[in-house]
Amino acid sequence: MLKKTLLLGLAAGLAFAGAAMAQDPVKIVYIGKNTGNPYFDSITGGFEDACKAKGCEFEFVAPATAEATSQIPFIEAQIQRGVNVIGIAPNSPDALNQVLDDARAKGILVLTVNGDLTGNESHRDATILPVNFDIVGRDQVEMVGSLIGYEGEIAILSATTEAPDQNKWIVGMNETLKTDPKYAKMNLVATVYGDDQPEKSTTEMEALLSNYPNLKGVIAPTTVGIAAAAQVVQSRGIADKVQVTGLGLPSEMRDFVKDGTVKAFQLWSPYNEGWLAVHFALGVLDGSIKNEVGSTFEVPNLGTITINANNSINTQAELTTFTAENIDDFNF
Repeated sequence: MLKKTLLLGLAAGLAFAGAAMAQDPVKIVYIGKNTGNPYFDSITGGFEDACKAKGCEFEFVAPATAEATSQIPFIEAQIQRGVNVIGIAPNSPDALNQVLDDARAKGILVLTVNGDLTGNESHRDATILPVNFDIVGRDQVEMVGSLIGYEGEIAILSATTEAPDQNKWIVGMNETLKTDPKYAKMNLVATVYGDDQPEKSTTEMEALLSNYPNLKGVIAPTTVGIAAAAQVVQSRGIADKVQVTGLGLPSEMRDFVKDGTVKAFQLWSPYNEGWLAVHFALGVLDGSIKNEVGSTFEVPNLGTITINANNSINTQAELTTFTAENIDDFNF
């Protein structure tokens, strides 16, 4: 009788512990490219709001600078911490492969968010992108072309030399310029890198203006870079001579648009990336979403989402273009 009582007590204790463990909130971390980059505030907002709605725990961390290997210690720390999901905006297409493999070996779901491991997709479980990144380079060339009359010298002011997302877009820009006769009179004279730092981006923009006095347009496919480039053009009063466009946050670009420094630029909703990532991750973990190409699932406010080739998931179909006519409609 005593033995039976002990067994019943042990079973009850194990059941209680199992129930408590089942109720532990899912721990999600998002590792940004670097600190001091306001772009990630909007993505983080999506993560935070989704976790509040779904009952998970969320934390944002990032290295001080965006070098290729700077995120490795942060990934290692999260593996030690035992999180359930690591989301990351990778600073390199291949430098993180081993440590991400280590995370997945521990049962951690690894998602690249707002950038991918181009050419190394097997080292993550899925990628959450705002749009199909294959179209970004093409659309950026069309944007600057429309602003300069499809003729003249242009330059690119990017983030870091290792940034996989920007590098993918730059490849698309070069291919578009070389293959589409619409842009035959446009000449890409330089591609420079501001490392997603305001000071270096400013210096690189000033150097472009000095080195290429006939420059007509600059594409800055990074929120830090486009704001720095616009500031230089504004301070020099040369908005009628040099057109700045690229990818930027409406909140940071609003004044430049309203005073005519920038006529048009593009982006998407970074917030939706974080919002989607949480819903997707929780669905994969609880089995309600199959992480398989062709699968679909529902996300509040976003509708039906499809998992595309290479387990790539987009929050919207096309880039959003911001101009003086619509920029006040956006608050991120």
